[in-house]
Amino acid sequence: MIRDICKDEAFLARKAENAGPEDLQTAADLLETLAHHKDGCVGMAANMIGVNRRIIVFDNEGAYMVMFNPEIVKKSGPYEAEEGCLSLAGTRKARRWQTIKVRWQNEKFQERFKTFTGWTAQIIQHEIDHCEGIII
Repeated sequence: MIRDICKDEAFLARKAENAGPEDLQTAADLLETLAHHKDGCVGMAANMIGVNRRIIVFDNEGAYMVMFNPEIVKKSGPYEAEEGCLSLAGTRKARRWQTIKVRWQNEKFQERFKTFTGWTAQIIQHEIDHCEGIII
């Protein structure tokens, strides 16, 4: 189901709770909402649709990917970026990393690790910031 975009900064500033199998429908809604906004959005976190769980979805080089409970475990190559967000007006500066290694759980809640670089890494970092309650 396509959900409304949350713009409540007090809610967005809350650190998200870990996700579990009961949150699979939220992930499906998040994917559908991202697809609906594909012309102006490349990633979303669950709090952007009003659900305070650690779930992100993003465009991974042309295919959507879901991560439950994502966490950056290694990073290198800092740089400055300027980013926009459906939940926030305007753009904001953010410190990002060119290469990140992420630990997350897939839809079967199996632990996964992968290294991402460039634009995809930047998207993931933005969405993980949402999970941490960091308003960029």
